Amino acid sequence: MKHGGTRGTAALVWTTIAVLAVIVALPLLFILLQAVFPGLGQGSLAEPFGKVGEVLGDPSLLQLTLNTLALGGCVVAGAALVGVPLGVLRALFRVPLAPLWDVLMLLPLMIPPYIATLGWIMTLQPRGYLAQLVGVHAGPFLFSFPGIVFVMVLNIFPVVYFAVSRTVAAVGGRLGDVARVFGAGPATVFRRITLPLALPGLAASLLLAFAMTIEEYGTPAALGRTTGFTVLVTGIDTRIADWPIDLPGAAILSLLLVLLSLAAFALQLRILAKRSYESVGGKPQPLVPRPLGALALPAALAFALVALAAAVPLLATLATALSRRLSGGLALSNLGLDNFAAILDDSGGALRALGNSFALGGITALITGLLGAASAYCVVRLKLRGRHVLDALTVLPNAIPGVVVAVGLILAWNQPLLPATVYNTPAILLLAYCCILLPYPVRYANAALRQISPSLESAARVAGASTLTTFRRIVLPLILPNMVAAMLLVFAIASRELVASILVAPVGIPTISTFIWRQFEQGSVGLGMAMSSVAIALTLLVPLVAMLLSRRSGVAGSGRLP
Repeated sequence: MKHGGTRGTAALVWTTIAVLAVIVALPLLFILLQAVFPGLGQGSLAEPFGKVGEVLGDPSLLQLTLNTLALGGCVVAGAALVGVPLGVLRALFRVPLAPLWDVLMLLPLMIPPYIATLGWIMTLQPRGYLAQLVGVHAGPFLFSFPGIVFVMVLNIFPVVYFAVSRTVAAVGGRLGDVARVFGAGPATVFRRITLPLALPGLAASLLLAFAMTIEEYGTPAALGRTTGFTVLVTGIDTRIADWPIDLPGAAILSLLLVLLSLAAFALQLRILAKRSYESVGGKPQPLVPRPLGALALPAALAFALVALAAAVPLLATLATALSRRLSGGLALSNLGLDNFAAILDDSGGALRALGNSFALGGITALITGLLGAASAYCVVRLKLRGRHVLDALTVLPNAIPGVVVAVGLILAWNQPLLPATVYNTPAILLLAYCCILLPYPVRYANAALRQISPSLESAARVAGASTLTTFRRIVLPLILPNMVAAMLLVFAIASRELVASILVAPVGIPTISTFIWRQFEQGSVGLGMAMSSVAIALTLLVPLVAMLLSRRSGVAGSGRLP
């Protein structure tokens, strides 16, 4: 029995490691190899580092990097400017209609960024919805660096808002009350006590906002193309998509982007390691929100203004999807379900795109769910010697932009010595989605396993069950509610993923995101927005189901928001 159990454990561990190596490690390895050996695509290892000097010496690289840093810094500053005051108000005071504002603040996180950007284009461009309503437009502003920052701030600020509001509420009001007894004013209490104690959550949210900004492709590509504003992500796409294809250059730029993302997370750790942020000793004191008094109306107006801005992309998407003719404007006679009917009629391959995305999303959810459960089990239960390396490998995609994953897959599966390749098949999309989304099921499974007593598995082994049988018959059923919730989230995100889909989608295999992108490029805006509405509905519905299942299971998972 012991021998069989050992053999079963080894089979589970090595199978998990092998799958992780293919999904996560292989793309990153080939990015590194391609950056070092420029002739790798032709099967040559000659002239190592031969392309590095040329790429790093390219005058445009400095501008790409500076643009990326400037965009990330400005978006973080804007997200803090919007999210921190609103988050503090939400945590410390009785804001009128507070639950409603929380729901509306979730909208930007539920709408894919590229769809939100298209909604802003329809609203602010010349003859857009704003011009039809009030007679003015903001086209020059939108298609500029400040316009890109504006759109991305409204896409990302909820990350800061929710982190700050929850962190400040968790800090509690006891220490602030003590400071007021000793004569400190509200501003001094906030600056000297509340804000420093909330710094861990604030730093984490701002650094996450930075990472989300520098890896975002849709907004810089849609708005920066007109003005020539390019960043590292769009630079990578140009080297892959435009002839002559420059794979070594794309690999080097990908490594630079990874370094920027890792530097952001390292900065966060450095900030939090400098001091202690413990605020609770003994029984924690709940925070009782204070009345706003005369400031209640201004605070409600501020929340309403931000919530309205956050809802603009959704309203624009629905208005465009319901318009029979784009030139007909917002007239009631121009509204109808023609574009949705065109989707049902499979215009432009819409139904095929839906079917492909749903199928790929479902298979991705199944693979990442099983792999996440197996990986978490190996780390939490088996206590392997190298479990920390295995754990790091499962969460590494959190720090890797999607465009880097796509580049790595292109490089890995285009080698001339391969007897067979998944490139230009649906499997390449499946690998990309699995790599990008694996951290979600891993974290859900990790949280669930830590709340299950190991005695159940020990009893099964005493009764003669192997490791695989114990995992299949005991562990999986117990963590199934959490895994279903995580898999629903994976399904929702994979179904509308953009960057990897654009870069590695095979010819003749449309997805929801590539269909929308292609419709806008071809001028079929209404049809694209109708498909966007379908994607938004899916994005809103599936996480709600996931949250319901997670609450019923009583175990809360954690992970990076989409």
